[in-house]
Amino acid sequence: MADMSPEPILQVASGFMAFKHLAVASEVGVFSGLADGPLTLDALAERTGLPRRTLRIVADAMVALGFLERQGDTYQNGPVAATFLSGHTPADLRPFLRFWNALSYPLWLHFETAIRGGAVPPQELSEAQQQIFSAGVEALTAGVAQTLAMSYDFARHQRLLDVGGGTGSFLLAILRRHPHLRGTLFELPGVAVIARQRLEGDPVTARVEIVEGDALQDEIPAGHDAVLLANFVHLFAPERIQDVLQRIREQVPAGARLLLVDFWTNPTHTQPVAAALLAGEFLLVSGAGDVYSVEEMQRWLEATRWQLRDHQPLAGPQSLLVAEAM
Repeated sequence: MADMSPEPILQVASGFMAFKHLAVASEVGVFSGLADGPLTLDALAERTGLPRRTLRIVADAMVALGFLERQGDTYQNGPVAATFLSGHTPADLRPFLRFWNALSYPLWLHFETAIRGGAVPPQELSEAQQQIFSAGVEALTAGVAQTLAMSYDFARHQRLLDVGGGTGSFLLAILRRHPHLRGTLFELPGVAVIARQRLEGDPVTARVEIVEGDALQDEIPAGHDAVLLANFVHLFAPERIQDVLQRIREQVPAGARLLLVDFWTNPTHTQPVAAALLAGEFLLVSGAGDVYSVEEMQRWLEATRWQLRDHQPLAGPQSLLVAEAM
């Protein structure tokens, strides 16, 4: 007992404070304000339009967490902030922080209700909120999409169907790297509108067809030899997942490939740690979401006439399951 410390509890319990400091620092322009180099606190306050007193609170918190560096009264971005939060590199995670701050964080206030089996108020997104959601998801998954485009052998395929593919971030990454491919994005009408805006003026648009529909009830577009389900499965209960797998199988020939990108876990759902935590997010978002193990998905695939062929790591806690239509 004498050797025990409550420090692990205190670190986890204060995690919400660290997140809010980080999200607010990003939102009010601390990192972008320092993108061109170090500034004194007064100069940063002038650039961001913030009161000096309150800016110091969030800036010093960012120093404590390792995102900013401070020498006397001068602050500058640390390496991680300069790369991912300054807005001066393609790897911009600010939309992801905005998504979690504006949409995800308020939703977690209902987490205890959800765990107790109660109903969580439905998340009806306005057009502006849908933009925040889509941009945030795209920022978070950009590295995963690029890794998939580079690591999987798409040379064997001609037409790729992206089911529930959001604004097309995965599809675009793949098509840019594999010019022989044609792609179809199958999405809900509201998301499809944003996807069309996203694709406007992009050279790859000539090889993309956007089909509006609900993957849970509408007919899956036919004529594809590869189908991508990226960050789709974790939003639904097992019976829904198997239904979608079955209906996709009915629309593809034997030998077609199914690419499943998600937070696939070990049999106990405890690794990767990020997946175990995100299970709560998925429960709140859809009311039925969860994370699933490789073994669970393998059983559902076999029940719907797919054979699991491979399990490949991607970026971070996400990985790829490759199945083939039997």
